[in-house]
This record gives sequence, C-alpha cells and structure tokens, in this order.
Amino acid sequence: MTTLVTGANGFTGAHVVRALLRRGRSVRGLVRATSDRTRLDGMSVPLAHADLTDRDSVQAALSRVETVIHTAAAVGLGVVNVRDMERTNVDGTRTLLEAAVAAGVRRFVHCSTIGVLGHTGDAVVDETFVRTQIGYASAYDRTKLQAQELVTWYGRETPGFEVVSVLPSGILGRGDPHFGPVIERFLAGRLRYWVASNRITGIVHVDDAAEALVLAAEKGRPGERYIVSAGELTTGEMFSILSAETGLRQPRELPAPLVRVVGACLGPVGRVFRFNPPLSSERVHYLYDRCVRVDATKARHELGWVPLTPEETVRRLIP
Repeated sequence: MTTLVTGANGFTGAHVVRALLRRGRSVRGLVRATSDRTRLDGMSVPLAHADLTDRDSVQAALSRVETVIHTAAAVGLGVVNVRDMERTNVDGTRTLLEAAVAAGVRRFVHCSTIGVLGHTGDAVVDETFVRTQIGYASAYDRTKLQAQELVTWYGRETPGFEVVSVLPSGILGRGDPHFGPVIERFLAGRLRYWVASNRITGIVHVDDAAEALVLAAEKGRPGERYIVSAGELTTGEMFSILSAETGLRQPRELPAPLVRVVGACLGPVGRVFRFNPPLSSERVHYLYDRCVRVDATKARHELGWVPLTPEETVRRLIP
C-alpha cells in the first residue's frame, strides 16, 4: 500500500518523500498543479494534483493509500493573507481528514509544531503540557492550533483511524525558506546586524524532522503526540558556531528598544502597501516575548529517534 505525502514539494515534505524512498516504500506526493517541484528533482515519485480544500481531487489522490503524512501548511508571520492561511491550515486539514476517513486510510501522521503548546516561559515542557497561553500570537499560531485540534478530534472520535501528531521545533537545513536566507546572507558576509541574540530556540535538522515523521508512521502510538527537537541554542550561539567554522564575524546586536519601535512602524506600512516587512509587532513579539521550550525524550524513547546535536545541526547549514 501507498503513503501519501501532502506538500511533497515543500521543504519538509520533499525530505519526507526522500526518507520513504530510501526505505523502499511506495510513495505518492500531493501537490497543487501550479507548485514548484524543484525540491523533488531526481526523485521518482508519482504526483497527484489537488487543492487541499477540493474534496473530489483529494479523494482521488487517496486511492489505495494506507498512510497519510500531512506536511502541507501555509507558514508566515507579520503581514500575511489570513484567509489563505485559514484555507490551507484549517479548511485543508479538515477536508483531508474527512476524505482520509472516507477512503479507509489507516494511519494519519500530522506535522504540527511546538507552537501549538503556546508560550511556556522558562519552563521546559513535554507532551503532557496543557497550553496556558490566552489568545494567539499570530494567524499562524491560531490556524495551526485549530488544525491540531481537528486532527486530535478525528483520532479520538473515528474508530480504526490511527492519528499520530509530530510537533517539530524550528526546522533548519539548506534551502530552508525561512531562516535559510539569513544564513545565506551571513555566509556571504553581508549580515551586519541581528536582533534578540539571547532568544532561546529549539531546533531540528530537516532530515531529522523527516525521519521522525516516518518513524511516527511506523511506530507511533495512535492518539499520541511526539515533540521532535535536537535541543536548544540561542541565535547568538548559532552565529557563534557559524563564525567559528567560517571565520566570518558575528553580526552586531541591535538594541531592543529600537527594534520594537521599527517593528511598530513597519507593520502598518506593510499593511497599507501590501508587503511583509522584515520587522513588525508580531515578529518582535516572537523575538522578545514568546518562548516555547520543549523536551523530546518521548520521541527518542518510543520512536527510536536519534537526531543530530544542536551544534551539528547548525554546522550542517554550511555548504
């Protein structure tokens, strides 16, 4: 039987496809007809074309599928198209779940995020943690939590439908569309300044995140959540590692009050002129005021997941 990977052309999805192919599994990728498939170059994988909110095309893609690994998501902070994010992350996940149940899919692995746990402060938490944050930090925060709640409900209320959720920390790797451009700028010697260098963040290499998703499909206990994080570093420590490896100077720290003022000003400008500025109040909140600290012991013990160290994860960013 076949494993369907949604968002197969995406950063994480393409690595999941590669991990499955290495195991000799039958894989089908689900992508939109207009999607860039560059990340799938060199991989012999059949593709099904579907919009996640189109029930008929999704249903057709699920023919003879035993397992779904759902990585497709709209990701973004700051000035984003909230309705498009809702359509992909919430409506799309709901349609996929409905279609998967109707098609007799046995196992559904959901690529969630540690962000659904909300702000944890200084506390390092595991899968038993109950979110205490009131409200949402962003549209992404809200829609990913709503998607997770849908997945959890279907797993609980649908007999024979095995749901496993994987909650990655910040996924890094060459070609990462989010932090990757920052790394590229640093390696080119053009990153002069940075912000919030003391911010603690959990990280995981994309290969390790993909491996965790595949292991969850193979070994995860139905109804369980698995945090996947190699460990924590501050962004300052990450640049220190890169600097030691390359000899490049670390970027200088900009003062937090200045960053907050600039973020407060640029956000409204971005909304008026319809562009997403590098700083906004939402981004500043993530940088200085929100922290999610996690313990990935459960994934190591139950799935046999063995990730790179945080330091090696960062070193692998250098070509």
